[in-house]
Amino acid sequence: MKKKIALIIEHADVTRGGAERSALELKTALSDRGLEVVLLAARGHASAENIHILCGNSFGKRTCYFTFAKLLKKYLAENHYDIIHSSLPFAFADIYQPRGGAFAESISRNAASYRNKFLTSFKKITAFANSRRTILLQAEKKLCKDDNGPVIAALSQYVADQFKQYYGTAEHRITVIPNGIAIDKQVDTAEATKLRARILAQLNLSEADKPVLFLFVANNFRLKGLTCLIEAMHLATGYETPRQPHLIIAGSDKPHKYQQLAKKLNIDHKILFLGPLPHIQNALSIIDVAVLPTFYDPSSRFILEAIAAGKPVITTKFNGATDLFDDNRHGRVIDSPENTVALAQAISFFTHTGNIQKASQAIAEDNLKEKISIKRVAEQLESLYNHYNPRKG
Repeated sequence: MKKKIALIIEHADVTRGGAERSALELKTALSDRGLEVVLLAARGHASAENIHILCGNSFGKRTCYFTFAKLLKKYLAENHYDIIHSSLPFAFADIYQPRGGAFAESISRNAASYRNKFLTSFKKITAFANSRRTILLQAEKKLCKDDNGPVIAALSQYVADQFKQYYGTAEHRITVIPNGIAIDKQVDTAEATKLRARILAQLNLSEADKPVLFLFVANNFRLKGLTCLIEAMHLATGYETPRQPHLIIAGSDKPHKYQQLAKKLNIDHKILFLGPLPHIQNALSIIDVAVLPTFYDPSSRFILEAIAAGKPVITTKFNGATDLFDDNRHGRVIDSPENTVALAQAISFFTHTGNIQKASQAIAEDNLKEKISIKRVAEQLESLYNHYNPRKG
């Protein structure tokens, strides 16, 4: 008999971002293993089979935590599931898998991304003026301190350490199941070729110039360290390098102040803002290196997608995706996004064709593509489901 799994997420809408895309990919991967999986969302679109929207008629941009909890409890009382697997901190869940890591760390690192002591302190204090964030933080804290609470499935060791640090969560309550992605996405070669031609034309380059293209993708440029990256690019252009680095920036955030910074540093001719990219795999197929000097990321999909494409990566220790590749073999891990010298040196390192080729070859040799597959995640989760001991009470 199939084990029945309820996956709980706030939004069932892949246009919103990585967490939503991951939930739907996970639903498919678990279903492919023979599990009966239903996705329960507050809002979104029932775009596939076994997706139920519980709060579709509610008003406002976000659904009230307590409203969603009430409707979930009602639905679950009427429908039996063997495992309740939630991305939100509901104490009635069997497994809690926060896509954004611990709320406490998220607040702290978001504040740090402002790179100003006054603003950082101000953001930490005023974070609690956001009633929704405060409710979620308190719910998570209570859930973690309760010895009878859900198993916490952390997306990375970085996330696991957050729960121990902030909430003193017992080791036996936490299991690390590294993040994963669907690795079978196809590249549209014709569209990718057009994209590369467009990029080179807009940068006033030709293939004969042999540029090294670094790709940065994010929807929150500040949090993902774009200011630091532009400063590092400025430093890197002062180095003698065999090939010239150029930075391609994609995402839906507003670019104006970053364009102004690039112009001020006189490197605007080496930077191109593309806006949102509908098919990241096409872009990854025609660039050389992926770079994300993030202030906070529980486990970046972009970095995992780059590795799946066989591309070297540069990121920071504040990215849980570092669990899945080796520093100085498959890419570079910087201690802080604000260490622009180290970031510039990493950029310079990958202006050497041989260094790019060695990293790409190591990614293939070590079979990282399979290691980061959502199929591996589904296998680990199924094992957790099978060994799960129902809580008392």
